Formats: sequence, structure tokens, C-alpha cells
Amino acid sequence: MHLVDQRIRQTTTEKFGPVRSVTPTLVVELGFEGIQASPRHKSGLAVRFPRMLRLRWDKPVDEADTLATLRALLP
Repeated sequence: MHLVDQRIRQTTTEKFGPVRSVTPTLVVELGFEGIQASPRHKSGLAVRFPRMLRLRWDKPVDEADTLATLRALLP
């Protein structure tokens, strides 16, 4: 995952302590156990036990799922 770290550092637009805003350039397939609404997170969502499964070199950024797609998964 050295490539991911390097790409994040190269595309960082803002830093908030350990959190970074980046220009979207990578699509990552994310696995998780569950999803829930969260007032604590800026996105309004939290995923339980998230893990990066693989980089999706075959998928352009504009085809990646959005927060709206994730909100549709909420119970």
C-alpha cells in the first residue's frame, strides 16, 4: 500500500490533524461489516470494520459509488 500513501500525499488539498482531504484519483474497493448514520463524521456515515480490499485500476473515479449510494444502504 505504499502507492496509496504516496498518492494521498501527492493529492492532499487540506489537512485536519491525521485526516486529509484529497483530489480524487484512486478508486478503492472497500469491505465492511455494516454501515450506520453518524453525527460524529463529516460524511454523516460510519462503516463498521472497514478494510481496503483492492485498488480498482479498471474503474474511473467518476464511476465510483457516492455517499448517496451508501446512504441508500442504511436500514
